[in-house]
Amino acid sequence: MEYFKKYDKNPVLGCETLGSMFDAYVSKENKMFRMDFSYRNKKSCAVSFSSDGVNWSTPVITLEPNPQSGWEDDINRNCVLCIAGVYKMWYTGQANGHSWIGYAESTDGYHFERKSAVPVLAFEHVWEGDSVMNPCVLYEEGKYKMWYSAGDTYEPNVIAYAESDDGVNWIKWGNNPIFACNKENYFEQDRIGGCSIIKTEDMNYLMFYIGYEDIDTARICVARSKNGITNWERSCHNPLIVPTPGEWDGDACYKPAVAWNDKENKWMLWYNGRKQSNEYIGLAECFVRNLFYAEQTEKSKCV
Repeated sequence: MEYFKKYDKNPVLGCETLGSMFDAYVSKENKMFRMDFSYRNKKSCAVSFSSDGVNWSTPVITLEPNPQSGWEDDINRNCVLCIAGVYKMWYTGQANGHSWIGYAESTDGYHFERKSAVPVLAFEHVWEGDSVMNPCVLYEEGKYKMWYSAGDTYEPNVIAYAESDDGVNWIKWGNNPIFACNKENYFEQDRIGGCSIIKTEDMNYLMFYIGYEDIDTARICVARSKNGITNWERSCHNPLIVPTPGEWDGDACYKPAVAWNDKENKWMLWYNGRKQSNEYIGLAECFVRNLFYAEQTEKSKCV
């Protein structure tokens, strides 16, 4: 059963004129969709808005690189939360083959200022390799919770977890990484990365993530956990989104950003598709709420 159907006029953001746009983070703001994403040609983070998730406003740069810092030659792969009127951005800074996570704030959601001259999260463990990147942050009961990717800079290998009281000083989970590839699944046999976390009442924490068959071939998958940290269960319907041969996303499908549309009772999933060196952002939709429903008894044991 095909759960997600791609929008027939994809991509919805990015083109040859504007250049590659990738790794979106989508939130709701004043009945609008807000998409924060990476703008490759500008080496910057940018934002766009939409009322329907399909037609997006002209991108506006929200944070530019800062080569003088020594770790922000390029910036990308960010997420943004608005808490008590303050926009908080966690972003990836890259330089010299490494990646770190930085932090910035804004009062209007457009113009962000760095609040730390040094990374708020850095690679330090063997399993983190050369990089930490792709922060996804939730704010729950006064606690900031971050899921991030770690490993190689070109494409990370695992997903890890950290917590903070202020969004700046982070304590990494003692049993990291919390999620790694399952080599029994061909579509993620090489590595996993780039997750989007959503907390639901009926399926607990959902992790939409990238599964890599090899370094150049990627698909989108989902898993769930009761606490968002341990005992992740993959969906039997993985992979959810796969490349369409010959199309704009024919080589790989990366970095999901997901929202549940209450009005139309559907999942909306944005992702960046790649064909050769071009990456743009597309949309897929699913009208089945439960992404873990097993149609057959033998499917109940998913790995």
